[in-house]
Amino acid sequence: MMKYDNKKIALVAGALDLPFYTRDALRKNGWDVFVVGLKNFYDKRLKPDMVVRLGGGGHALREFRRRGINKMTFVGALGHPNFSDLRPDLWTFFALFRILKNQRGYDSMAVAFTKTLERSGYQVVAAQDLAPELTFEHAGCMTKHKPTRNDKKNIDRAIEVSHIIGGQDIGASVVVDKQVIAVEAAEGTAKMLDRVVKMRKNHKKNSGVFAKMTKPGQDLRIDIPAIGVDTVNAVADAKLKGIVVNAKTCFIVDKQNVIKTADKRGIFIIAVNE
Repeated sequence: MMKYDNKKIALVAGALDLPFYTRDALRKNGWDVFVVGLKNFYDKRLKPDMVVRLGGGGHALREFRRRGINKMTFVGALGHPNFSDLRPDLWTFFALFRILKNQRGYDSMAVAFTKTLERSGYQVVAAQDLAPELTFEHAGCMTKHKPTRNDKKNIDRAIEVSHIIGGQDIGASVVVDKQVIAVEAAEGTAKMLDRVVKMRKNHKKNSGVFAKMTKPGQDLRIDIPAIGVDTVNAVADAKLKGIVVNAKTCFIVDKQNVIKTADKRGIFIIAVNE
């Protein structure tokens, strides 16, 4: 883990539970965390120090500068914004111009966004680098249930397909049961798994795997793959046998409960160095 002299950081928080776990882990690791809630997305229980709309980047950066903060990290989901949230201030207007010039896919736009912040004098840091305990830090099987030889064939195929679709900036998640059952696109992981649950409602025997892998070129500073208890339950409901994620880069939201739930539902979770 890198060492930093100035341990002030802004945590820009979207939806769901990941911002809570990240905030607490950073503070436990000695960081002075200034929490920024994104309007209409963050959970109000988070009680952020500041709330900004998506188009209010300049306002947030001025506050960071006033407080001596030059590092930031991004966690949490974003849904569909209101048009009023997108009304850009001057900084955000020019940032959007640079980002839209790189509109070849989500990853290229994410890279353009971080470069724009860096030009403004800010360092964007991957939350998992500052709090690696929020990931599976080492490769291996994390659950009581272990993959069989046939499962490993599905795992290898899922990793291969993930790399192919990830390299094209299509998605990060796939479901494989000898053949490819589902591929994540703009719908997101949760809706993809909902589709698989419905598709396999009459499936009699558990088989196949779900893989959520880091995409080649993915900017892990602002685009963090994550699984949680809901993911585990959806995989079990889809009558799949297990989950495959990357070690060190995929956030495991409420790690102990994720493993406990997987053991209870009879599925495996493995982390790989792929």
